[in-house]
Amino acid sequence: MADSFGPVAPGARDGGRGAAPAATGAADLRKEPIRVLVVDDHALFRRGLEIVLAQEEDIEVVGEAGDGAEAVDKAADLLPDIVLMDVRMPRRGGIEACTSIKEVAPSAKIIMLTISDEEADLYDAIKAGATGYLLKEISTDEVSTAIRAVADGQSQISPSMAAKLLTEFKSMIQRTDEKRLVPAPRLTDRELEVLKLVATGMNNRDIARELFISENTVKNHVRNILEKLQLHSRMEAVVYAMREKILEIR
Repeated sequence: MADSFGPVAPGARDGGRGAAPAATGAADLRKEPIRVLVVDDHALFRRGLEIVLAQEEDIEVVGEAGDGAEAVDKAADLLPDIVLMDVRMPRRGGIEACTSIKEVAPSAKIIMLTISDEEADLYDAIKAGATGYLLKEISTDEVSTAIRAVADGQSQISPSMAAKLLTEFKSMIQRTDEKRLVPAPRLTDRELEVLKLVATGMNNRDIARELFISENTVKNHVRNILEKLQLHSRMEAVVYAMREKILEIR
């Protein structure tokens, strides 16, 4: 964002047309300005953001922080509407700070503003509670627009990162579909007999008498059934077997 966050003359950002009317309208609807906390380890970048956002009548920068640890403290004190935060910072990174900020200021919405186009950072930020993920290559207009959109309940992700997110979602769906095609684990005839009796509510002693085997053998069969189905209890085994129609196997 070499030139994106320097001082900008009013109206110059939109080719002289000016964006002030839209901002004023939004401010009128909200009545109170959107309170923003700026978090970045570069003081010059923070100052540039403050200068840009100061021109927006419906946005107010209420504080700044140089790392994630300071951001959590400032968020607790200031209770901002929006936290505009970098990903990579000393002491404590932005993604790590997300969860703590959501705890101390639950109503705050977090927008990651970073140079990192790593997919892992995007996924981790979303999982940590971020509502937006923007690359620092965006224009000054896009920053204020994103702040308003997130304040109004929308999510904002840079187009290139959104494409990566969609690709990952498609892969997840494909992996899920492939997993569904894998047949249920095959149980032996004896294990099926034991499972059917477990489904009737019989305990191990009754099952042993019914099948003319030892109670210890029944325990071994039940353990093997749970291991094959990757389940943790007899009840889960019965529910799983009914759902997958394993009990219908002959």
